[in-house]
Amino acid sequence: MIRRLAAWVACAVLLSLPFGRLSAAETSIATDPATFVRTLLDTADADQNLARTKLAIDKFVDPAIDADATLAEIDRMTATVEKMIATLPPEATASSLERMKALRAFLYEPGWWNEQRPFTYDLNDPYGAKFGTRELSTYLSTRKGNCVSMPILFLVLGERIGLNVTLATAPLHVFVKWRDAESGQSWNLEATSGAGFTRDDWYRQKLPMTDEAVKNGVYLRALSRRETVALMATLVLESLLLEERYEEAVAVADVLIEANPADAYALVKKGTGYGRILQRDILQPYPNQKDIPADKRSRAIELYRANQSAFARAYALGWRETQMN
Repeated sequence: MIRRLAAWVACAVLLSLPFGRLSAAETSIATDPATFVRTLLDTADADQNLARTKLAIDKFVDPAIDADATLAEIDRMTATVEKMIATLPPEATASSLERMKALRAFLYEPGWWNEQRPFTYDLNDPYGAKFGTRELSTYLSTRKGNCVSMPILFLVLGERIGLNVTLATAPLHVFVKWRDAESGQSWNLEATSGAGFTRDDWYRQKLPMTDEAVKNGVYLRALSRRETVALMATLVLESLLLEERYEEAVAVADVLIEANPADAYALVKKGTGYGRILQRDILQPYPNQKDIPADKRSRAIELYRANQSAFARAYALGWRETQMN
């Protein structure tokens, strides 16, 4: 049984994204991360400042960042977008579509508004595998982003100029959902491609997903405010796994899953956490089954079952291993 268990857990561990090691500044996560994340989720409402929330998460993971300076930069960016909107004809300044187009131009088209330095998709790191690139401060300084940082900045600025925006997910991907105030119609905006209008079918073609995952709300649906904050807080979970703080990672995963029961990604990370605890405490010190002390065998079975249960729940939602998320 332990041989089968070891092989299964090795597979489970490989299902984590291949993030690089953290720098010294990125290895000082404060105590009790689950309490921190739960506090953010408990205050998730329409009045919550998403820029402050995202920066709180970034600073929790990396205390070296200057959150105040980043927030001040976001304030300046918001003011610039509002100046752009003010140049429109009076009847257009209140239009949701025109405001969205102004934000899109500010971010992706070179001009005085961005000092001829538009924000671009970093094709060398499209998934944000370099851990720090998912922090807003890095994105603002480099003007190169990924499928996490780019939609989050669009969301943060969009809310500040009065747009009805939230996030949605596809396998290994995050994008923006925008509701046009005038027509009431919702659109997908692909932040990694100039915030262009993008159909669900395109995501399903480029990022294959099961019908069950779509039906169960794992992918493509607009996330609630609480779920959006939970998605941003996934950074804490991933940081803990990198730091080999697996018990805390499992606790954070539970908080995220409570906020969004359809969060298959958090379920996979929870399973990975249990698998790595099993490797650390049982499989590595006792590579031969016969050497496992009797008092540790029940613990090994418990960890295996917890690992298996988390992956099974993700699978039942429609997640599949081939998606590598």
